[in-house]
Amino acid sequence: MSIALITLGGTIAMGGVDARRTGVVTRLTGADLTAAVPGLAELGVPVDVRDTHAVPSAHLTGRQLLDVVREASRAVTGGATGVVVTQGTDTLEEMAFLADLVWPHAAPLVFTGAMRNPTLAGADGPANLLAALRVAAAPATRDLGVLVAVNDEVHAARWLRKTHSTSTATFAAPNAGPIGQVIEGVVRVLTRPQRHEPLPRVDPDRLDATRVALYVVTMDDDGLLLDGLADTHQGLVVAGFGVGHVPATLAPVLGGLAGRMPVVLTSRSGAGSVLRHTYGAVGSETDLQRRGLLNGGLLDPYKARVLLRLLLAAGANRDEVAAALVGHG
Repeated sequence: MSIALITLGGTIAMGGVDARRTGVVTRLTGADLTAAVPGLAELGVPVDVRDTHAVPSAHLTGRQLLDVVREASRAVTGGATGVVVTQGTDTLEEMAFLADLVWPHAAPLVFTGAMRNPTLAGADGPANLLAALRVAAAPATRDLGVLVAVNDEVHAARWLRKTHSTSTATFAAPNAGPIGQVIEGVVRVLTRPQRHEPLPRVDPDRLDATRVALYVVTMDDDGLLLDGLADTHQGLVVAGFGVGHVPATLAPVLGGLAGRMPVVLTSRSGAGSVLRHTYGAVGSETDLQRRGLLNGGLLDPYKARVLLRLLLAAGANRDEVAAALVGHG
């Protein structure tokens, strides 16, 4: 029995300062990270370190994430009880969600990171890594899909959001809360959400070639920035006001695009669902659905984009996209 640790860089693995003293740059290895974790020996499970993709998380791609999932799958097939992935927090919510959509194993795949690099007082990386390793080793976390362990909380990747740019308590699940906690070194799973079937495997080349735009609606928005989008992209996610509203001038623009590609309606609010049939004015959720936009439900704009891109790369048609949105949103 062992835990595989796949390291991708990010704040958790940054140390040292460059010659111009403009910021931390040195990449710490997985061995460095585990050596800095007090109490790791008490876990009682060997950690198999696999260093890869040493880049800031802002540079990570969907192709690289699929590589990580394959590496994690090989580890589980080879006998690992679970897998931990460390990465930067900038894109952790998107990477973990993408992994959750395709992860086929009962064994847990657990993401973690840090907000304070190891050169700072109160660095959170060691505690987060230890918690993630405990979560990956816990029998109670099997069949929960991809998880995120941060701040002694256990989150389902499907609901996680980064809510603050610097706070160590940045990660939260506004619509659901954490599904568990790590208390005195013991992983307590408080609720078990129903797991979705993994989506079909996607060719990384197809994923690279699939472009899905994310458009945030603003006051007085006339949609001029959307001109020509259908010639360069295969899908669009709209982050609308509140429960899924846009200015009246923008509604026909979005309707025109919905006739040429899947357009998913989400909310820019940060929590809550897009409604389906409460408001009826031009630009309301009812009007936009009548014009062909697909309802994203509880999916935030970032996750809706990840899901839509993966579906389109796999060749899904409009009806299949709509069905997937109902299931995941």
